[in-house]
Amino acid sequence: MRIKLEIRKGDITTFEGDAIVNAANNQLWMGGGVAGAIKRVGGQKIEEEAVSKGPIPIGGAISTSAGKLKVKFVIHAVVMGRDLKTSGDYIKNATINALKEAERLRARTIAFPALGTGVGGFPYEECAKIMKRSIEETEKEISSLQEIVFYLFDEEALDAFEKIFRKNE
Repeated sequence: MRIKLEIRKGDITTFEGDAIVNAANNQLWMGGGVAGAIKRVGGQKIEEEAVSKGPIPIGGAISTSAGKLKVKFVIHAVVMGRDLKTSGDYIKNATINALKEAERLRARTIAFPALGTGVGGFPYEECAKIMKRSIEETEKEISSLQEIVFYLFDEEALDAFEKIFRKNE
């Protein structure tokens, strides 16, 4: 992999770089989980801007400004519908489309959460496998990205992502 990958335990809203990814629903309202944290730190304007661009299909991604966050953009990757349920296909498509949106924005650095694992309840290890595969499949289409940082909120998520991303390094 030519893109540098880093895995950190912590809060994605502390990332300083070009973009962070929000695990969004297709209506783009920002309630709990990662979305709620982004709205709390970055401000209501992010949600207002996102909602004005929706609804969008599950698996899609759009970008907004980042309010008070220390990044230029928030990329809203849609991993669930109104029912707040997710799937491996939704996570795969949302990851790929978030990467393509980052390329469109010419982002060099991006931070991802474990998409679909919070409110969506998707298993961490399976999420890590899908996201890793999606990055590998999309990597040749994106030239601007130099670094992807995964922010994992707890030890269980951190362990799962380290296990999957350290395989075959």
